[in-house]
Amino acid sequence: MDIVNQVCAGLDVHKQSVSVCVRKVEGNGKVSSVVREFSTMTEGILQMGDWMALQGVKRVAMESTGVYWKPIWNLLEDRFELMLCNARDVKNVPGRKTDTKDCQWLVQLLQYGLLSGSFIPPRPQRELRDLTRHRAQLTGEHTRVANRMAKTLEDANIKLASVASDILGKSGRLMLEAIIAGQTDSEQLADLAQHKMRGKIPELKKALLGRVNEHHRFMLQMLFDHLAYLEKGIDDLERRIQEVLSSDTLNKTPKENDALPFDQAVTLLSTIPGVDACTAASILAETGTDMKQFPSPAHLASWAGVCPGNNESAGKRKSGKTTHGNRWLKRALSQAAWAASHTKNTYLNAQYHRIAHRRGRKRAVVSLSHTLLTIIYQLLYQQIEYCELGPDFLNTIDPKNRLRYHKKQIEKLGFKVTLEIPEMVA
Repeated sequence: MDIVNQVCAGLDVHKQSVSVCVRKVEGNGKVSSVVREFSTMTEGILQMGDWMALQGVKRVAMESTGVYWKPIWNLLEDRFELMLCNARDVKNVPGRKTDTKDCQWLVQLLQYGLLSGSFIPPRPQRELRDLTRHRAQLTGEHTRVANRMAKTLEDANIKLASVASDILGKSGRLMLEAIIAGQTDSEQLADLAQHKMRGKIPELKKALLGRVNEHHRFMLQMLFDHLAYLEKGIDDLERRIQEVLSSDTLNKTPKENDALPFDQAVTLLSTIPGVDACTAASILAETGTDMKQFPSPAHLASWAGVCPGNNESAGKRKSGKTTHGNRWLKRALSQAAWAASHTKNTYLNAQYHRIAHRRGRKRAVVSLSHTLLTIIYQLLYQQIEYCELGPDFLNTIDPKNRLRYHKKQIEKLGFKVTLEIPEMVA
């Protein structure tokens, strides 16, 4: 097997220590290796970098272990060509599992060019990722707190959720604040309804007649305060994300590769049905704007985990389950796909209903996520706006096949079908 890297290093990273193996080819063709251990404190990582530089190391491989690889990457990315590898792809021989053996095995694979690195974006994009991912976590927690508040109301037999589609709307919040303050009269509570909700006052009077005690008010107050805290955090993150998207630090990197700046890419992706500025920022934080780093749309879909997996043996396909992929990207794509499925007179809506009719709504959302990611790839690669194909586009791809389908369906009902080509009108 040919040696690709003459001098390289492998790191086995842990919480408090990192084992390093430097492997080099001597002038006589003999391969030698040196193993050392360093602390993961900043001083120890810098000492490790100096030692590897003295050994002539240029390429370094390490295994992705939780978040422990991040400080090493941040401190050494400007000095070495780093490669982060999936732990699944670098498993050692069973029974030989030690820190020393792990780093030696890793550097041996690197020396022979048998490793493929994970996609690690530049630092500004990684910081944008932190913001969008934290926003997604706070949004999920906001939903969970709202559900707990609805359950507390149900425990008090307050059926507000049965009448109002959103108990945290303007009317719902006024009623909740009044209930927490001690108001028990259902008529006065129902009279707090605003705008369209006033048309539901008779139903609200019945729904708001419950048995609220001091325990319920205490729980509702705590949940209400938690909601206010989360909403403030989400608003702060939104402002910070907008500042980062418009900053020169984030937008100067892609220009070197003729890629779109992030703020322009957000505007471009917002032309897709179901994709708003918030979703576009979450998608771009994961993929970046330079699509040249992905060989094809299919490669990007596989990396994201929105395409069928490969599990075949002896000519039999065992499973087509999707891979784990990038869960943050899958989440944003699923939200966009669900929103696109509710649009009117669009190609994405037609595709969703076409698949949901045969395979179910969940599979239709995954399929639509794949389509959305393919569209995003093409828009960013060609730097063009989205062009709507229309809801009838799928019917015009192969009209003869569709004609045969409908003919067969009519014949199943017991009718005889005769097809005639209409005469051309001059």
